[in-house]
Amino acid sequence: MKFIVSSSSLLKHLQQISGVINTNTVLPILEDFLFEIEDKKLNIVATDLETVMRVQMEVESKANGRVCIPAKILLDSLKNIADQPLTFNIDKNYGVEITSDNGKYKVMGENPDNFPKEPTADDTTGFKMSSTGLLTAINKTLFAVSGDDLRPAMTGVFFELSKDSVQFVATDAHRLVRYKRTDAKATQNASFIVPKKPLNLLKNALPDNDDPITISFNNNHLFVEHGSTQLICRLIDARFPDYKVVIPADNPYRLTVNKYDFQNALRRVNVFSNKSTNQVALNITGNELQMAAQDIDFSFEGNERMSCEYKGEDIQIAFNAKFLIEMLNAADTDDVYLELSTPSKAGLIKPSEQAPGEDLLMLVMPLMLNS
Repeated sequence: MKFIVSSSSLLKHLQQISGVINTNTVLPILEDFLFEIEDKKLNIVATDLETVMRVQMEVESKANGRVCIPAKILLDSLKNIADQPLTFNIDKNYGVEITSDNGKYKVMGENPDNFPKEPTADDTTGFKMSSTGLLTAINKTLFAVSGDDLRPAMTGVFFELSKDSVQFVATDAHRLVRYKRTDAKATQNASFIVPKKPLNLLKNALPDNDDPITISFNNNHLFVEHGSTQLICRLIDARFPDYKVVIPADNPYRLTVNKYDFQNALRRVNVFSNKSTNQVALNITGNELQMAAQDIDFSFEGNERMSCEYKGEDIQIAFNAKFLIEMLNAADTDDVYLELSTPSKAGLIKPSEQAPGEDLLMLVMPLMLNS
């Protein structure tokens, strides 16, 4: 088997899917890329058994064939080769010889028959949405996903499909993000939980444009296709918590504040907070917001005040500043609303304006105030 390919183009395609590969895996073949040539098209596959990513590119080739090539040495060598055509020669023992303008490199490949088979798309239901839409949904929810493996349902993003919208929900029990898009619709109501790793891979692989993305799923797997790139991942087999009961129906007090000023003030004050809680107390009186943080163990204290618009009774409430800073990043407007009721009830963060067809709601649980 022999083929000729551009070194820079090959590197670009490999980097797109290399994030799937885990190092120190139990099966050595999982540290390889599977190369499959069929009708002058090269399919490259990477897997960790839970997630499969596949890309396709054009090559010069006279024969079809398959081989597994160790990922690390291939990536490391391509990064150091200037853009030029490379000739790959694979012998019957899966020895791989790569020839460039000035050099010849040899690496031992493996038998492609030992590479894990990818799941088949049986009994799938599908829908389409724009690349930008999916990318935005991932960016606005992924940060709130839990890292607690003892609660597997929270370690992914909950996709909730209906005939008039698609909702994406993530929570770690301390905060919750719900992002809704009405420009994507499903043929029937359905829901599933997608793990964090494949969503991170999609975030890096998808372009920020209006390209159509085909998303299909069955009971066990999710299939995502964009052009010549395909991702398959195993869904999380768990019941997502009933998040709707947590969202307060009525938070009558509304604080309107400039997102960037609020974020920067939180960053400055948080330096002086307790590092295990990141607690910052917000004291809202009239049109003034005061922020205070302290770490009693080290006698650290930070205070700052800023102007705001506020409708409601004076209130003092504490939050994890790190969570607030991350959540404010998800709002794309200059001003944000913080809707409150009592110091012990969840606060809601919303952008001051929402784009047509989008609805973002973020919830954060308060911390007990230091007396």
